[in-house]
Amino acid sequence: MIKTNTIKKYWYLYLTGALLALQAAVFLVFRGESYFQIHDNLDLFMAHYEMLKKAGLWFSQGQNAPILHGVPRDLFGSEFLIYNLFYILLPGVWAYLAGYAAKIAVGIISFRLLAKDVYKDRYEQYKPIIVVISVAFGLIPVFPTYGIAFTSVPLIVLFLRKLYFADSFKKRLPFYIGVFLYPLLSYFSYHGFFILSYMVVAVIILWIKDKRFPKSTFASIVILSLGYILFEYRLFKEMLLSDTVTIRTTMEHGEISFGQAMATAFSEFVNASFHSEDSHTYVILGVVLIAVVIINIGYIKRKESKLILKDSINLVLLWMIFNVLIFGLYQYAPFRHLFETLVPPLTGFEFARTAFFNTFLWYAELLLVCVRMYDHAGKNLKPLANVIVTLAVLVVMFVPQVYNDFYYTCYNQAFKIIKHRDTTYVNYNEFYSTKLFDKIIDDIDYNGEWSVAYGMHPAVLNYNGIASVDGYLGMYSQEYKEKWTSIIEPALEGSPSLKSYFEGWGARVSLYSGSDENTYAPLRNLEVTDKRLIVNMDGLKSLDCKYIFSRIELSNASELGLSLIGTYTDESSPYTIYVYDTGI
Repeated sequence: MIKTNTIKKYWYLYLTGALLALQAAVFLVFRGESYFQIHDNLDLFMAHYEMLKKAGLWFSQGQNAPILHGVPRDLFGSEFLIYNLFYILLPGVWAYLAGYAAKIAVGIISFRLLAKDVYKDRYEQYKPIIVVISVAFGLIPVFPTYGIAFTSVPLIVLFLRKLYFADSFKKRLPFYIGVFLYPLLSYFSYHGFFILSYMVVAVIILWIKDKRFPKSTFASIVILSLGYILFEYRLFKEMLLSDTVTIRTTMEHGEISFGQAMATAFSEFVNASFHSEDSHTYVILGVVLIAVVIINIGYIKRKESKLILKDSINLVLLWMIFNVLIFGLYQYAPFRHLFETLVPPLTGFEFARTAFFNTFLWYAELLLVCVRMYDHAGKNLKPLANVIVTLAVLVVMFVPQVYNDFYYTCYNQAFKIIKHRDTTYVNYNEFYSTKLFDKIIDDIDYNGEWSVAYGMHPAVLNYNGIASVDGYLGMYSQEYKEKWTSIIEPALEGSPSLKSYFEGWGARVSLYSGSDENTYAPLRNLEVTDKRLIVNMDGLKSLDCKYIFSRIELSNASELGLSLIGTYTDESSPYTIYVYDTGI
């Protein structure tokens, strides 16, 4: 009886504890055999960070990184950011798992601290729903590299609240320090710019509301700006001090009509884009919209319409709508060009990322609704609120989203156990295949020669310490893009979709198929119909490219003047790698 009462009283701790323990168990058991999302993840930052470590470039100044035939080290992020420190200190897969765990911990702690500050003495009353929602928020399957930046948003809100309500400088000082250090958890391009913009709006609103200038909030803008500039000094050097014309100036961001822009905004409101998929669609969206309708009908019936725009639930909803409207309008050329005309240095900047803040706002909104249910005087809605938050956290855990590494690890490993065969996807260890590439590097006596990948992501080379003339990077010189375009031009002539993809964006610098096939899909078995390599070899050689590492045995190698050095396999890898010498 006592045990039953204990479970009933602390159900939320048993629930969240079990879910977190399950996450930990799965990743600790499978480790490098976990199935982490490859798109914009293993094919991008993870490889960059391992490249910096192998080349000893994390703390270097004025050096070039061995990717894209040598680009400034400053393009690859600051050594001060907490997430990046994991990759400096820990081996690859453990760094990834540490970052994953830190994202969850930061989300839970920051959300609970903010809730405690908001509800104060009533915190214990709402503790069950606060704990469950905080865990759901910590678990949101967002872009892994900036997961901590997503889940730390409640922390900066907490600091600003503390500063606003503090009545002396002595009480404010610790929170000024917190604001200054906050960029260690954040990222300027994803969140920092927008946090500062929201703070400017807050200064105006508070000035009007309180009829006095909000000095602490204004001071926080200055302090936070200094923190971002200091801790992300490499980014600001490249943005403000470099005269290099980058691919950001020529990227195509879409030419859609105003109506299509609004449809895009609506889709973002309902679903969220893949970098910020927060799993709100399945439970939270419906609960919030139903609550908003009921609450506002109540105001109208009671003839209290003036309270509609003072209700916190309505205000948060309006903020989310504003964020997705900006997201949609960013795709609308006249609006985007107006912004870039007013602020030329931000040409190419993704100001559609206002929508990233909805990841926090949806869970804050859910808490506001469930607190209202707890407080409802007429009916006992607590059990329903408890069911809602339980469903919300279960959705985050078990519904597939792009970056739900837990789900895909469970799915692929379960498939392997039940079907006695692998899925078509590869896990962390298989994607990078370090044992195979160690064997290749030793056999060919590799010594830093420039190389290129075909049939796989260049990230595989980067991760294994092989200098590449190709690669995946969102900002590099337009001049190099034009050079690479001339190299792959023969292939692009027969690949209209790939031609549009590369010329309109250009971040993925790769050797492309001459038949419009995806030759870099990270699949266990890569099957292509056209095994020719269509490329301007003179242009490739002009980049000092000595080796071609290919998953495809090239049918026209002799025509290109390539010599096959060796064919390599390893039982730990799904790849067969053909290494060709270009003859330089």
